[in-house]
Amino acid sequence: MKQIAQFLLVGLVLLVGVIIYDGFFILEEGKQVVITQFGAPVGDPVVKAGIHFKMPFIQHTQVFEKKVLIWDGDPNQIPTNDKTYVYLDATARWRIVDALRFLQAVNNETRAQSLLSDIINGTIRDMVNKNDLTEIIRSSDWSIATMSETTPRASIGTKPVNGRDEITRQVTQIAAKVTPQYGIELIDVMFKRVNYIDSVRLRVYDRMISERKRIAAEKRSMGEGEKAEILGTVERRLKEIISEANREAVTIKGKADAEATRIYGEAYSLDPDFFAFLKTLESYQDIVGGNTSLVLSSNSDVYRYLKSVEGRN
Repeated sequence: MKQIAQFLLVGLVLLVGVIIYDGFFILEEGKQVVITQFGAPVGDPVVKAGIHFKMPFIQHTQVFEKKVLIWDGDPNQIPTNDKTYVYLDATARWRIVDALRFLQAVNNETRAQSLLSDIINGTIRDMVNKNDLTEIIRSSDWSIATMSETTPRASIGTKPVNGRDEITRQVTQIAAKVTPQYGIELIDVMFKRVNYIDSVRLRVYDRMISERKRIAAEKRSMGEGEKAEILGTVERRLKEIISEANREAVTIKGKADAEATRIYGEAYSLDPDFFAFLKTLESYQDIVGGNTSLVLSSNSDVYRYLKSVEGRN
């Protein structure tokens, strides 16, 4: 009898331990739980971290993330409105906001990722098909006037250009209307990479090279024009300086000649005969050379002085 009581006590202790082990669960921070009973949800989702109780054995927990999750799509080749194909690689952020609805509609994150791929890729394809290439590749803070010649002409449409950021915003807005029925909140959609296909890329590279050559030629032309303008200014200024210097030199020389003439005049007036004689002697140096023969008139001033010299001898 005593042994039976001991067995019962041990069994009761084990039962209580199993009940405690299976009846309580710890919810981590950043997680949320839906309690199911025979596969059907029971009550509201548990979102508060801590220790919680459930019916042991008959109730089970389905744990879901409460933090922001990342969706990465596969790069797709999509035609734009102007019939130009581009490669688009997109990503998105999402989270589970209604764990109960998520469990009923999707069940797990793997299926949720597949569901988001269908929704987001389809929305992106629709938006790209409705917009020109210019709107896909440029940022929303660029104006159409800033688009260079590297963008194919056919890609510049007549509709208002919204830009890549505006397109992703519209994609998020449209796709976010569908996801709440699955307990999912779509936070945003972003284009990680937008690239041309090979045939368009080569054409764009050619246009980029041509554009850079045109810009270089324009810069060189502007440089040559500025060079010519600078050289012309330098030459004009040099001529002005030389002309001004020549004018000052002529003025100074004229004043000096006038002063010399005045001094000569004053000196000559003191003894005209002496200075006449002196000038005549100076002229002999220019007239008479080593092999010079003179034929002079008897009335010549030069002969007069020579005759006076001979008379004294």
